[in-house]
Amino acid sequence: MNADLILWRHAEAEDLADNEETGGSDLSRRLTPKGEKQAARMSNWLTRNLPEDARIWSSPAVRTEQTVLALGRKYRLSDALRPDASVDDLLQLVQWPRLHHPALIVGHQPTLGRVVARLVGLNESECSIKKGSLWWLRQRERNGGIQTVILTVQSPEFL
Repeated sequence: MNADLILWRHAEAEDLADNEETGGSDLSRRLTPKGEKQAARMSNWLTRNLPEDARIWSSPAVRTEQTVLALGRKYRLSDALRPDASVDDLLQLVQWPRLHHPALIVGHQPTLGRVVARLVGLNESECSIKKGSLWWLRQRERNGGIQTVILTVQSPEFL
């Protein structure tokens, strides 16, 4: 049985310093106009490729929720995806690798990069996911063993 995990980093957001000047916090940072375009581009691609039965989760940060809203599908917010979340928090949330449905996670760096690194066998500091980009991973059984493969990496600049 294949298990798909799609990791989508939030699109470009305002700087924390700019947000703090207006009384905001890291969680209240909003997308920039460029970020809104990135989210729209990736959402168009996902609309064509994301299975209908996919489960979608987002960090409660404003920038991640704005990113996932561009997709126009139902989603759930989870504190397990906050900016300081651990790899274990994320994997437990989606029940990886025992998924019954594909899982789309809209979250933050460095957590998303650390998830990719762990699942494909890199050092956790070796993988960074660009803002607005998406990594689609699949765990599958081959020759009696389990392996994680990268199905695609998409960047909004190339869509």
